[in-house]
Amino acid sequence: MPVGRQQRGAAVEAAARALLEQAGLRLVVGNANYRGGELDLVMHDGPSLVFVEVRYRRDDRFGGGAASVDWRKRRKLVLAAQLFLGAHPALAALPCRFDVVDASGEPPVLHWIRDAFRADDC
Repeated sequence: MPVGRQQRGAAVEAAARALLEQAGLRLVVGNANYRGGELDLVMHDGPSLVFVEVRYRRDDRFGGGAASVDWRKRRKLVLAAQLFLGAHPALAALPCRFDVVDASGEPPVLHWIRDAFRADDC
């Protein structure tokens, strides 16, 4: 039975979370929805708050999942992160970064891109 798009997305996000937790990051929240964007994972990495975008592409002929995080998507993620920080003022003083977990292939192979972009690049 073929796996549906939402099921695949949830499975890849769970695998990305496991990869990051194995590396020592701790989950703050998953799938936080804000006007104009969704934060797939928000995690602590030591003193830093990390906003993680998880992207899956079955075929990486066109650049894979990471290539789909263009300037428009980055801008949406930054806006969602700002709204998240506004809703959680206790976390607003922490240093922040944006990571991407790129997943491609069948079965998916994960690639973690730390500090994939900066808010001031958008």
